[in-house]
Amino acid sequence: MKNLRKTMAFIAAMTMLTGAFASCGSSENSSEAGKSTVSESSSSSGQTAEMSDSDRIVAAAQAGKVGNWGLGNEYEILALLTKYGQKTEYLSQAFDMDGFDDDSITLASAMTYNELGLVKNDYEGGYGYGDTVGIIDMNNEGVAMLEDNLFCTKEFAEKNPNTVKAFISASMKGWEYACENPEEAAQIVFEAGSSVSSDHQAYMASEVKKLVETDTKGNTVNEYGKMDEEAMQQTLDLAKEYISLDDSTAASKLQTLTLDDIRDTSYWEDASADDFGDPEKTSVSVQLKWLPQCQFMGYYVAKAKGYYDEVGLDVDIVSGGGDIGETTAVNNSTVDFGVTWVSNLISADAGGMDLLEIAQVYQRSGLVLVYKK
Repeated sequence: MKNLRKTMAFIAAMTMLTGAFASCGSSENSSEAGKSTVSESSSSSGQTAEMSDSDRIVAAAQAGKVGNWGLGNEYEILALLTKYGQKTEYLSQAFDMDGFDDDSITLASAMTYNELGLVKNDYEGGYGYGDTVGIIDMNNEGVAMLEDNLFCTKEFAEKNPNTVKAFISASMKGWEYACENPEEAAQIVFEAGSSVSSDHQAYMASEVKKLVETDTKGNTVNEYGKMDEEAMQQTLDLAKEYISLDDSTAASKLQTLTLDDIRDTSYWEDASADDFGDPEKTSVSVQLKWLPQCQFMGYYVAKAKGYYDEVGLDVDIVSGGGDIGETTAVNNSTVDFGVTWVSNLISADAGGMDLLEIAQVYQRSGLVLVYKK
């Protein structure tokens, strides 16, 4: 079990690293940050059960026990701490949940479809806490930033509009089928070379479905890939406030970016209406943010079900986690399409790339803080 946890921790670490090249956190990652002014006894299991979420956040922040991985994943946590008047400092969290397990971290960062599943479940690699843990949801707190999207370069989209629309159309058809049939989707991904166990893959599929079909306010989303203006704007606004770029030119450009600079809804709109002709380029590739797992199940389903073939595309799905991150790979034309978080794309464009979001797959943030009741 420990070996599996270490493997999953390595997977998580590499996932974070692929998106970290263009930015650095605006907080000081230190276990000494935010020395406690609250009695340690206030975070005992008996008393935390009676605490409100706001009390938990303040108490953990003042005790220096809010954890996050950093590497571009910290922006929502910084916004949350600011909301409650706390220093924007957090405990550097390892890429496993051992710190949560041994109480070194009171509020530990977790993705609903990954780490939270390991904390709650007792399958191989899990910690088995079940319903004895609670979560603080970034969506409910009003600090959500959108994650997995679909993008290409502006130049590629301009030269190959039908290819882009066809790829969006088939991919979103794959996402729709995957969300309607998560167990089958999990099996398809597992057979494609899953990086996690079949049990965890099935859990991931059920949780990813929620991120794809529910928006930041809890409303049901039926239009797969829709770019919600308000959620996109909030993501951009928080990115401007909390992304810290070392290069002064990039930092300045970040502050001038608008939604029109980073996304174009017209390709998705035409794809949704099946308003496109024969693809200009028929053999294309898409690089994921990491290895085969249900985080990306829609693309694997689209390929397995022949949806790409139906629109005249031969699609190569390239795993992420290698030497070249997805934003760089798309920008230098190693691949045609990529999957990344919106904040990663924003950082990349501020740094001089010319990337364009063409569909927003995840409609809400998957980041939560998990605590023991």
